[in-house]
Amino acid sequence: MLFNSIDFAVFLPVVFVLYWLANKKLRLQNIVVISASYLFYGWWDWRFLSLILFSTLVDYSVGIMLNKTADIGRRKVLLWVSILVNLGFLGFFKYYNFFLENFISAFSFMGFEVQSNSLNIILPVGISFYTFQTLSYTIDIYRRKLNPTRDFISFAAFVSFFPQLVAGPIERASNLLPQFFVKRKFEYIEATDGMRQILWGLFKKMVIADNCALFADEIFSHSEIYGGSTLVLGAIFFAFQIYGDFSGYSDIAIGVARLFGFRLMRNFAFPYFSRDMAEFWRRWHISLSTWFRDYVYIPLGGSRGRKWMKVRNTFIIFVVSGFWHGANWTFIVWGMLNAVYFLPLLLSNKHRDHINVVAENKLLPSLKECLLMLLTFTLTVIAWVFFRAENIAHAFNFLSGLFSTSLFSVPELAELGKAFTLCLLISVFMIIEWIGRREQFAIAGIVHLRQNWIRWTIYAVLIFIITIFMRTQETPFIYFQF
Repeated sequence: MLFNSIDFAVFLPVVFVLYWLANKKLRLQNIVVISASYLFYGWWDWRFLSLILFSTLVDYSVGIMLNKTADIGRRKVLLWVSILVNLGFLGFFKYYNFFLENFISAFSFMGFEVQSNSLNIILPVGISFYTFQTLSYTIDIYRRKLNPTRDFISFAAFVSFFPQLVAGPIERASNLLPQFFVKRKFEYIEATDGMRQILWGLFKKMVIADNCALFADEIFSHSEIYGGSTLVLGAIFFAFQIYGDFSGYSDIAIGVARLFGFRLMRNFAFPYFSRDMAEFWRRWHISLSTWFRDYVYIPLGGSRGRKWMKVRNTFIIFVVSGFWHGANWTFIVWGMLNAVYFLPLLLSNKHRDHINVVAENKLLPSLKECLLMLLTFTLTVIAWVFFRAENIAHAFNFLSGLFSTSLFSVPELAELGKAFTLCLLISVFMIIEWIGRREQFAIAGIVHLRQNWIRWTIYAVLIFIITIFMRTQETPFIYFQF
């Protein structure tokens, strides 16, 4: 079920009413959450509900058994049961054919012919997200940072919570799970702020991302016939497509959760205003970046130790992050390229230079800040080419065409007028993001306006723009494929 669908527009208010009608009994509320979440997920393919249920049962049981034993060996075995079950499902559904095809290619290169058939495997929506969420639970119990729960209903609701089930944020058990144990009461201010965040998320998805996708898909699919200036447009359109699409999903998920009295972690913090790549990765897909930091990077030694260890750990974390996104060498190269971007900052100890908000107490950035943001955005766009390309050859051909003499020619798009209109929309979008960069989301500050008519005019304008520029067909979110 898509957030931007008629189905969800009917589903959400029905669940909202049932949920708050059950507010006198916490257990009943949690049962409503589970029922709604399983219906929401089963809307795609009911067969994959068994995966969520099995993962829930395994991690619930492992958590209880971990708490019952102090034996180090037994605890390690239990932890590995959870890791192997969760990553086993993820590896089979997402990476089986990738490893098989590369295994065959490697033997063919050495002169051996290997006969094997790939499987027609359907990737379960959101499996990369909820497996990491449940893993955080067992790992934290193993580290004795979290006590296990015996309340299976609450735990099942935590694992399957529908707003963030299929594309995050990837919640930590220490943050989200305790919220299922306490009585929730309806807060009007929280709900209205959640609705604002949902509206902004829909604008990002349906106006910015979906319209950028039309041009990005056309240009990337036929990159061999376009000149450098058109390829630049394609790369930039994809950069705003993926940002609007993914951060839009996160805004909708966080906003929907607030309607039900839950607080999810922030997942994006205006990453395209970053002044270096370290800042970018503190602001982009925060829930995944911090997950890898806490459960992979720091256990490897983090930024401690000798320089070669810092280099090793940085490449591991970025390569793993790239591979998490998909079974394609393009994602691995994308991760390696970001590691190359990040390493000079780490080795020179400048990766923490930009912690605060850019131009924090000023209306406009300085010239230096503008240049740093432009450089960071340019490097990010180049990396996005590998992320979007069909394969490595496609990415390099795209970049070679981009950095050619035709870079300074007039773009050759058939619908140049629509592309110009989209550029204006993106400009307005970024101005709004800039004005609201100190907030949790761009239009959160509207609540401080004293005149009600101004607020409602802004809402009406956003809804009008969404209505005018929305696609006629429902479009899935990019991260559903991951």
